Amino acid sequence: AVEAEDSWAPEAAPARAWLQEADALAGQGRYAEAVHHLLLRSVEDLSRRRPQIVRPALTSRDLSRAEGIPQAPRRLFAEIAAAVERSLFGGRAIDADEWHRCRAAYADFAQTRTWSA
Repeated sequence: AVEAEDSWAPEAAPARAWLQEADALAGQGRYAEAVHHLLLRSVEDLSRRRPQIVRPALTSRDLSRAEGIPQAPRRLFAEIAAAVERSLFGGRAIDADEWHRCRAAYADFAQTRTWSA
């Protein structure tokens, strides 16, 4: 059980579907929505992986600092969360370059094998 726990990654099919949905938004130039979509999916991934950490009252900023999430996936999650925060709360537009960085971060987050605690 520990070995399976350590090598966890989100299921490939849903992760691909979420990327396709986000790609469709980005293809329409809706980069902020696309990145927000990836953030929501990342939170879903975290809630399946670490249900004891993800609670309704926590923000993405709280989750990006959560000690129960290993460093590599936490860093990738934090990158996506920071972009969404700057966009939603800071009023800064997300451009194609930032979208591509966040997309790559989610792809790495979804494929990571470094989830050992």
